Amino acid sequence: MNDTTTKLDKSTRAGRRRGVWGWIAISLLLAVIVITVIAEFMMHRAEPILKGRVVETLSTRFDSRVEMDGFHVSVLKGLEVSGDGLRIYPPDDVVAAGAKDPLISLGHFSFHANLGGLFVKPMHVGTVYVTGMTISIPPREMRQQGAKRERHVGKIKIVVDEIVCDDSHLIIGTAKPNKDPKDFQLGHIVMHNVGPTDPWRYDATLVNAIPRGNIHAQGTFGPWVNESPGDSTVTGKYTFDRADLNTIKGIAGILTSVGEFKGQLNRIEVEGTTETPDFSLDTANHKMPLHTKFHAIVDGTSGDTYLQPVEAKLGGSEFTCKGAIVNVKGKGHIIDLDVDVPNGRIQDFLELAVKTQPVVMSGRVGMKTKLHIRPGKESVSQKLGLKGGFTLRGIHFINPEVQDKVDMLSLRAQGAPKMAKPGAEDVPSQMVGKFAMENGRLNLSDLLYTLPGGTVRLAGVYSLDGNEFDFSGKVRTDAKLSQMVASKWKSLLLKPVDPFFKKNGAGAEIPVKVTGTKGAPKFGLDLKHKDKNN
Repeated sequence: MNDTTTKLDKSTRAGRRRGVWGWIAISLLLAVIVITVIAEFMMHRAEPILKGRVVETLSTRFDSRVEMDGFHVSVLKGLEVSGDGLRIYPPDDVVAAGAKDPLISLGHFSFHANLGGLFVKPMHVGTVYVTGMTISIPPREMRQQGAKRERHVGKIKIVVDEIVCDDSHLIIGTAKPNKDPKDFQLGHIVMHNVGPTDPWRYDATLVNAIPRGNIHAQGTFGPWVNESPGDSTVTGKYTFDRADLNTIKGIAGILTSVGEFKGQLNRIEVEGTTETPDFSLDTANHKMPLHTKFHAIVDGTSGDTYLQPVEAKLGGSEFTCKGAIVNVKGKGHIIDLDVDVPNGRIQDFLELAVKTQPVVMSGRVGMKTKLHIRPGKESVSQKLGLKGGFTLRGIHFINPEVQDKVDMLSLRAQGAPKMAKPGAEDVPSQMVGKFAMENGRLNLSDLLYTLPGGTVRLAGVYSLDGNEFDFSGKVRTDAKLSQMVASKWKSLLLKPVDPFFKKNGAGAEIPVKVTGTKGAPKFGLDLKHKDKNN
């Protein structure tokens, strides 16, 4: 009897425990169902609420129409919000003027918020992540029509602390038929304090195509000007590290630049420096150190850059240049500069541009020239044009044989032929002339070379590859022809012909030619030239 009772009690207690656990399981299941229903309800409630807040905030901020292809909300991790195909259009009157593309388009965006944020206005969001953003600023002519219209009435319902953008583009349109829109590739941007009225702090990496390299910039942007985004203010400091100049056909080197900028998108003032320790042109492939300090005005709406001025140092030569780099639709850029070299070293410029090694001469050069580089796919040396004048002082020819010939020519021209021997003391000389360079060939006109005892006036052409050296002209000497030979017999034989060469107050005027290649010019009489003159 007792055993039977005990078994019944145990069975009853076990049944009760199973009943308790069953009710617990059922309660949990019901709780899950309730939570799921609530979550589903909240998600459906949150989705239109948040979508409405996003659209109204953006419509108010940019005073324009907003469209969105997809919008999703998840409550599994708080409020996880994402959207696709977001488009913010320019104001209606700007669209009517022809601006059809969205002002801002986003491929995808996402952010997290607290559930409590649904009940707070404005809603606070920490970080918004954006990929595939394109900002398309309409041409200025279209934007100007939006200045006197009524603004969109609405409220800012979402406040964002930070926006992180990857794979973005800034496109600045132009209505000029000879200009291409400017497309800036923005690799990574972080914008802080994204408010409606205050400037936004940013940290950005821009991908520069030519020359290839990344530009890192930090500064402020805005506030955004709805009526004319190109007038939005931008400031900052930048670093352009290890830019590969080899991406520009015809030049080479690794450039580093640092500087500061300020202004508006359509007019940015930039001050900076560049260092290129191994700058070279393909005409010579000789590496030279190049340093510049510049002040420039950049028109972001056209891509045109105005240099005002650039202070540069090539090797040991200092010079300045100012001018413009102008964008040409479908072709590239035209570069027009005024270059002034007050007191440089001619060997620096010859080392950079001429293949001949060693360079032909050394000396001090003063030069003013207009530099023009046409657009096109050719090498820079083939597109480069120069036109100007120069003065060379203290000329010394690097080739000892050439310098000896110059020294001996000077002594003979002074009437001291017996001293005209190899190894004679170097004579001071100078040169002035006008030049024009095109297609890798340097044409010299009215070249006047002055040395003790005489002058040499030449004209001709010199190719930068060193394979062409062809000049002709006249040598005028103080001494007569018979006084320029050391042998008495030769002197006596030449006396009868002295009158034929004595012209225009000179003891002798002799037609000459200078030819040769690779730093070894050859001097000789140009009898054909004399015959033509006679």
